[in-house]
Amino acid sequence: MRYLALTALILIAGCAQIRDTTDGLFSGPSTPSASDGGETPEADSADEVEEVVATEQFDPGWTGAKQTIAGLGDVAKPGVWLETPLVSLERSGRVVVRKTGASAFVTLIPIEGEETAGSRLSLEAMRALLAPIDQLVELDVYTN
Repeated sequence: MRYLALTALILIAGCAQIRDTTDGLFSGPSTPSASDGGETPEADSADEVEEVVATEQFDPGWTGAKQTIAGLGDVAKPGVWLETPLVSLERSGRVVVRKTGASAFVTLIPIEGEETAGSRLSLEAMRALLAPIDQLVELDVYTN
């Protein structure tokens, strides 16, 4: 009976220590309150949500295909991607070789330039499309 009481006492004391520790870990950094002249956390999160919504409205993508001519991009940069001026924000998409119909899902990465400027394909994307790495490739580009 003594051991049971002692074990229960230790467990209760341990729970209080754990709760104090986790309260400090998961409460986040202290932010100035509205009464201190600072913004409330709710205002910060609302601003972030509005910023994300505004960003999504800025580049909604497109329907149908846009055409570009692509060459081999930086071979040291891994992944399946297309650097193109057709997008203003990074997004997922699909490219189709106009000549052969081969397609691959890629990450569309924005670069500076007019929409009529050329694009750059990753080595992995070129391989997935079975495209010759020493030639330019005509592509249809779709956004997801």
